[in-house]
Amino acid sequence: MSEENPVGDGPGVRFVKWLDSRLGLNYPLLRPVPQYSINPFYWIGALTVVAFVVQAVTGIILLIWYIPDPTTAYTSTAFVFNSVNYGRFLETVHLYGAYAMILLAFMHMMRNYFVSSHKKPRELMWVVGMLMGFVTLGFGFTGYLLPLTVVGVDATNVGLGLLSPLPPALQTLIQSLLGSSNGLNATELVRLYDIHIVILPAVLLLLLFGKMYMFETHGAAKPDKPLTEKQKTVIPFFPDATVYLLELGALFGAALLLISAAFPYTLPPQYSIQASQLATPQPDWYFLWMYQILKIQAFEGAALPAALTVITLIFVALFVLPFVDRGGERRLASRPKFVLLGIIFVAEIAVLTYWGKVTPGQIIPDEQAVLVLGGTALVVAVLFVGVYRLMFARLKGKLSGGVQSTTTLQRAQIWTGAVFTGLLVGGALAISASISSVVLLVTRGITGIGLLDLAGSVGAVGFVVLGTIYLLYRLDLANGTIKTRVPLLEVGWPNEE
Repeated sequence: MSEENPVGDGPGVRFVKWLDSRLGLNYPLLRPVPQYSINPFYWIGALTVVAFVVQAVTGIILLIWYIPDPTTAYTSTAFVFNSVNYGRFLETVHLYGAYAMILLAFMHMMRNYFVSSHKKPRELMWVVGMLMGFVTLGFGFTGYLLPLTVVGVDATNVGLGLLSPLPPALQTLIQSLLGSSNGLNATELVRLYDIHIVILPAVLLLLLFGKMYMFETHGAAKPDKPLTEKQKTVIPFFPDATVYLLELGALFGAALLLISAAFPYTLPPQYSIQASQLATPQPDWYFLWMYQILKIQAFEGAALPAALTVITLIFVALFVLPFVDRGGERRLASRPKFVLLGIIFVAEIAVLTYWGKVTPGQIIPDEQAVLVLGGTALVVAVLFVGVYRLMFARLKGKLSGGVQSTTTLQRAQIWTGAVFTGLLVGGALAISASISSVVLLVTRGITGIGLLDLAGSVGAVGFVVLGTIYLLYRLDLANGTIKTRVPLLEVGWPNEE
């Protein structure tokens, strides 16, 4: 036997080795992967790419019949639904594939957040991933208009209406690039169509190439627990990791096809002025959380720019996260404040989305918004404090050096839990009062009572900020990661000396 065909290698193995030696599938780009990465959670990003491939294939097929013109866009889409063999199934797969792509992208972002994959040296990978997330949402926004259904046109008009707070020059530039702002102009439809099928795919592929290049440089992030010798071993990307990815992709594809067959999509009515008057404008589910924020009473009318500023700051915070959360510790138990913020973020997004679904077109009173959003954060915080306390009890001093005893940690949790409860309630009320005061001053004019109310509410917000600093200090103190001690912030902390 020659060295190329050692004893024990079957025909299949020899063929794979021959293919690898000719095509170089395992070198230099497709580097070996560690055994610990053979886990579905490590491949959520890859499944997002699989969803994009599904979108590309089904979208190209749909292009055969779709005509991007206001007079024929709906009828050409209806033709696919009603006259093309498996046309409704194809449209459903394309729609649900888009939903899956958005949901997987969000899951990928949050998974990386909780396991600290955004930390050095992967900061730019996180930034590129955020840009890819924006492109994914762009696919949803531009694609929603194309069939010219009443829900799609109304939702697009709502989105374009948010351009009104922008500076006039920027607003005019964006509207001129899109063609108009009514969702029915032929120029606008064609341009959104071009963005959907040409520009966004090209940008996404470019970003994907950059992210994969960085991934091949840094490799998969190690888990935050000790690795066994088996987990430390590496396996070739081809065929081992490739087969694993194909298996996950096949499972994803099978689930997508089954769901599409079991719950086929029904084409909404065609857009018309009469149909639009009878319908309630509502964006698709992945934008509902933002729309629900805009529906809060305090953000109505002249305060709309404030709402858009809040939403913008949320995205800015996500972008700059790697440059804020720079600590070397990656364990969940050692990052309580960031873990808690992440869980609250996910909970608030879920609550806002469902809340927006069940309250279409309704203005949300400020008090109700405070109770729902503040209550959600409060429930999450209380549950988190309990779970986190159990985590400390399990660790019993196994954390890094300098961590306080279990008794001290339990007492610390009582203090931090009480402080956080007060911060949530007081902070929600103070922020709501501040916004209401600003709106009243803008709409009714400047008065002494108005200025006094604003000063009081701003002072309350400042108190909440100081309280937050106190809370974060106590959590770091409990975790043993504090660097600079401040005696004033350690009131009630037992001295174990």
